[in-house]
Amino acid sequence: MAHPHEIQHEHRDGNPAAFRWSVLLNSGLSGLQLAIGIGFGSLALIGDALHNLGDVAGLLLGWGAEQLSARPASKQFTYGFGRSTQLAAMANAALILMASAVVIVEGLQRLAKPVEVTAGPVAVAAFIGILVNLGSARLFGHNHSHDLNKKAAVFHLLTDAAVSAAVLVSALLVQFTGIHWLDPFTGILVGLAVAWTGWKLLRQSVVVALDGVPPGINMEAVETTLASLPGVVNVHHIHVWGMSTSQTALTAHLLRNPQAVNDMELIHQAKQALAELGIAHSTLQLENLP
Repeated sequence: MAHPHEIQHEHRDGNPAAFRWSVLLNSGLSGLQLAIGIGFGSLALIGDALHNLGDVAGLLLGWGAEQLSARPASKQFTYGFGRSTQLAAMANAALILMASAVVIVEGLQRLAKPVEVTAGPVAVAAFIGILVNLGSARLFGHNHSHDLNKKAAVFHLLTDAAVSAAVLVSALLVQFTGIHWLDPFTGILVGLAVAWTGWKLLRQSVVVALDGVPPGINMEAVETTLASLPGVVNVHHIHVWGMSTSQTALTAHLLRNPQAVNDMELIHQAKQALAELGIAHSTLQLENLP
């Protein structure tokens, strides 16, 4: 008989190549955008560059966290180092919020005194930003939704692609209309959009860090699934939390009729059912009917 609990303590491999190439590509992109933004007077492009720099820092944190989370557990850290991915996601959110504040303040100042923008080079840099960010997001593949750390990286990259698209549109409008305040106005919108994404990530990562139920886990479905197992009369003391951004744990007490079910078979079925709900690490205590 297979025992699903035997694989629950294995550590998922990270995706170092995706992090490495994303860091290199976005570092180069940030330098290019900063140079063009400062040289040709585009706050919107500078804001995009700062956001990209925030993403570079976040990607570095995420990369390091992936490596830490893959280390085996020790006598002191019995759950391993999975929590490092949660801390990286939280730090990433803080960096994004700080970068957005800088862009918004500068944008408000430039609205009062617009700076002339040379739109052509800005549009080219923004278009390159779209390509780099979409390409970097693609490096992480399509299986990142279970991992908050990777999900954060992909989400930031896709957001940056959208920001670059907004900067591109703004640059084209400035080019054809000559209305230079459109650039700082776009910069403010970029800053607000970035702040909103940072706030959502911060809120989500704080919930996980405080041992809240991870996103995507339906507690009602968990309780119903356990209660419907053969021989189970009642389920109580259910606790669900994130061991890392990619691994969810559960403990629960199952009140069952020992005459109606084999204990090992019950545990096997319970762990299989929980794994299908996204909970790969579970500890179950069986209790007899009074």
